[in-house]
Amino acid sequence: MPLSEHHRRHIIELLEQGQDLPPDYKHLLFPPERQEYELVYADKEREEDILAETMAVPLQPVKTFGGNGEDGWHNMLIFGDNLQAMKTLLQWKAEGRLVNPDGSRGVKLVYIDPPFATKQEFRGSQDERAYQDKVAGARFVEYLRKRLILIRELLTDDGNLVVHLDPRKVHYVKVILDEVFGEHNFITEVIWHKGREGGSSRVHSIGSAIPTEDQNLLIYAKKRSTRYWQQILGPFKRSTVSNIQRDEKGWYYTRGRMGRKPAEWELEAGVALKTYVSDDLRKTKEEVIREITAPGADLVAVGDGWNSDLVSISQFTGYPTEKPESLLHLIIRAGTQPDDIVLDAFAGSGTTLAVAEKLGRRWIGIDCGKLDIYTIQKRMLTLREGIGNKGKPLRPRPFTLYNAGLYDFSQLKRGPWEEWRRFALLLFQCRDEPHPVGGVLLDGYRGADDVLVFNHLQHGGVVLDYGFIDDLHAQIGGKVGTRFFIIAPAASVTFLEDYIDKGRTRYYILRIPYSIINELHSRDFEAITQPVDESQVNATVEAVGFDFIRLPEVECDYPIKPSEGQLIDEAVIQIKTFKSRAMVKGATQKGNLETLSMVMVDYDYDGEVFALDTVVYAADIEKNGWEVRMPLESLGKQVMIISMDIYGNEYREVKTPADFGGSANA
Repeated sequence: MPLSEHHRRHIIELLEQGQDLPPDYKHLLFPPERQEYELVYADKEREEDILAETMAVPLQPVKTFGGNGEDGWHNMLIFGDNLQAMKTLLQWKAEGRLVNPDGSRGVKLVYIDPPFATKQEFRGSQDERAYQDKVAGARFVEYLRKRLILIRELLTDDGNLVVHLDPRKVHYVKVILDEVFGEHNFITEVIWHKGREGGSSRVHSIGSAIPTEDQNLLIYAKKRSTRYWQQILGPFKRSTVSNIQRDEKGWYYTRGRMGRKPAEWELEAGVALKTYVSDDLRKTKEEVIREITAPGADLVAVGDGWNSDLVSISQFTGYPTEKPESLLHLIIRAGTQPDDIVLDAFAGSGTTLAVAEKLGRRWIGIDCGKLDIYTIQKRMLTLREGIGNKGKPLRPRPFTLYNAGLYDFSQLKRGPWEEWRRFALLLFQCRDEPHPVGGVLLDGYRGADDVLVFNHLQHGGVVLDYGFIDDLHAQIGGKVGTRFFIIAPAASVTFLEDYIDKGRTRYYILRIPYSIINELHSRDFEAITQPVDESQVNATVEAVGFDFIRLPEVECDYPIKPSEGQLIDEAVIQIKTFKSRAMVKGATQKGNLETLSMVMVDYDYDGEVFALDTVVYAADIEKNGWEVRMPLESLGKQVMIISMDIYGNEYREVKTPADFGGSANA
């Protein structure tokens, strides 16, 4: 729509007076692309802005499990905000680091089970609170839309997306998916009839008396013309084969010409169709029916309604929103071939990753919860071959745990110079493009501005002082723009200023491990936050930026006490002091014990891998007088205790049963 003369004059007046333009003027100046219909809500951002402004963060390897991978590939478990991590994976796709066996770049299948954006409390099998979503309405829809845009870009041209929802938000998300992927790329909606959870009569959050028994799977193709989705096979319905008969060929049931139950006249006339279900005449009718209706039987094509005959509900990790392996088995087998890459951006308890491993697919899992990461880590190291975690133990192919947004500075310093240089450029969103200016070899660009990574290792260790800036300016002054960036370790910088002005150029100092200075980013940095009780386990979290690991200050006593009402002794962790040392805004203002998130324990630590046995949240620890109690008889030779702050920083300690009984300071 062209601007009216009135609007032109008003805009000029506001600009001359130094005033901001009204928010609704953005639609006049930058009209959105016309669509037949779209979902309109507050704070909806343009796709171009989401793709351009989402911050890509480096992936720092923490630990690799299982040795070296084939062709240099390791499956990936990423701790961090999934939006920032996917922006980095999008760069990996462009660099040719995400390649499938058919040569296509990107991810073949994405399955996500995001928070359902309801503030209703769910309860697990032991009546424990599972989660309480913290973002609802427009905020949730936009939160999810941003991630769907990145997912679309990550998919191969013949890739597929499966979004797992329930009736609360599926209608809004369907409209958003039509916008992001195009309505013509919608494949189908599968209704998973899971039955009442635990036999309860849990109802919708709107107060309906109708129990919630279904969940929804929305399936989209990146490009429908090239989509790849195999037929899904399952068992026969018992009602279909209840009256099977046999002849000389085998066991069969009859059906009419249109697939319906045959009419009496069709049977009498001999025109009813026979469908054979078994050629083993040695079996009884009951044995055949039991075999062809058993869950997991792959005999007949199934439609878009999945029930307990097809998906058996079972859990293994104790994670409250865990999905059954049989559900993901159907999805991954239909959407991929062996060694294709599968992504779950809300990895949770790791069901997608476990099933991908069992089916011989490569996988990437992302989650912002440390509890989720440790749950997945243990699950992948205790896999069994069969779907439903049955059968022989299965040793997974190598996988690597990465940090994305919260980094170990000490590990970084120990690495080689080139690794440090690349990490520094990625951390501050700089392009790795070495180029000479005035005889100085620079490392890249941040936008259009030059960047130098300060080599603090040169000549046995040098420092960045005023003299370095003077010498640098003498060589390149007048040959660079008004902004120049220098990335350096904080310990190597001898002055406190964030920038130094020389002539017309401002030399910005980007310190590691301190967070990026605010004027370089359009949004304030927000840390990944960890839950303090069960209700926050699956809360919607969005982090912007990065930080570095800083150990909390912890002081505890370790007595042995009799349990209440039982004749057993308990090993007790009495938390006296817990203070976060994170550099996150507001962290230093919080008092003692306010920043504790949870305590996780491995009762029988093997000295190598932390295998989560129990977790106690801060809210419950506080109710118990800041004590964590463990049955003394459950402790092995070594116990690993992880006390974590709400920003994901961990304090680790290893104890033996002999350490309990007196007091000791951590």
